[in-house]
Amino acid sequence: MEKIPIWEKSNLTLEEAAAYFNIGINKLRDLTNDENCAFVLWCGSKRLIKRRKLDEYLEKTFSI
Repeated sequence: MEKIPIWEKSNLTLEEAAAYFNIGINKLRDLTNDENCAFVLWCGSKRLIKRRKLDEYLEKTFSI
């Protein structure tokens, strides 16, 4: 099975998103616990981070 580079993936696991954005996993959990979070995709009980949406969110945010 061929591995896809993180920067080409649409959705990232918490671990991948933490490494890609240099944000802690606990901070990502806190951000994605909000019901109105636009960059989380729930697959059962698993959280996936929409990479482009989180990138847009971080561009507009002063601090997290």
